[in-house]
Amino acid sequence: MISFDRVSKRYGEGHDALREVTVDIGRDELVFITGHSGAGKTTLLRMIMLMERPSRGQVLVDGQNLASIGPRGVPRHRRNIGVVFQNHRLLLDRTVFDNVALPLIIAGYDYREVGRRVRAALDKVGLLDRERAMPVTLSGGEQQRVGIARAVVGKPKILLADEPTGNLDPALSAEVMQLFEEFNQVGVTVLIASHDLALISRLRHRIITLREGRLVAGSKT
Repeated sequence: MISFDRVSKRYGEGHDALREVTVDIGRDELVFITGHSGAGKTTLLRMIMLMERPSRGQVLVDGQNLASIGPRGVPRHRRNIGVVFQNHRLLLDRTVFDNVALPLIIAGYDYREVGRRVRAALDKVGLLDRERAMPVTLSGGEQQRVGIARAVVGKPKILLADEPTGNLDPALSAEVMQLFEEFNQVGVTVLIASHDLALISRLRHRIITLREGRLVAGSKT
């Protein structure tokens, strides 16, 4: 499903974010990516969604070499990818419903289909009764669940999460991880960058470890 073949990323100031990373992530797999701050976790995720491109090597997603996708093809590529951020990135002047609906509206869905999909996504994360609430009235855990609903409302094949539990207490973190496992169980390939080893080691999924941009563990299932 996702393949990195000797991928390196060097930024203009000479910093090597990734160094010769080779790893394959199977369809329907849930994988954790861990490592110290600056190890390359976020860069790896950003390459999958074409927010970054390799300096060397190649990235394939669903059999397609991402180097073959030009600027005009990026939006179409991203329609198959849902993204969850640590800081939620919700629009504070819009309701929960409107925040979750945004990707569908941008993609041009009919308003009836938007309503159906948004309510299904909110129901999945346990927030159907808060669709008219404003984000500032929600707890941190609820805001993160809104972010997850927004990420999955388009029914993506791939779900990426960058430190999704970084601001949550242990109980809420476990709830959020359970949601990711539930999406994985219905066929979504899930990659989660996390530094919370105590939590992710209990969940018994593959853990990819990066150190100074190099893959040091987890290259194989």
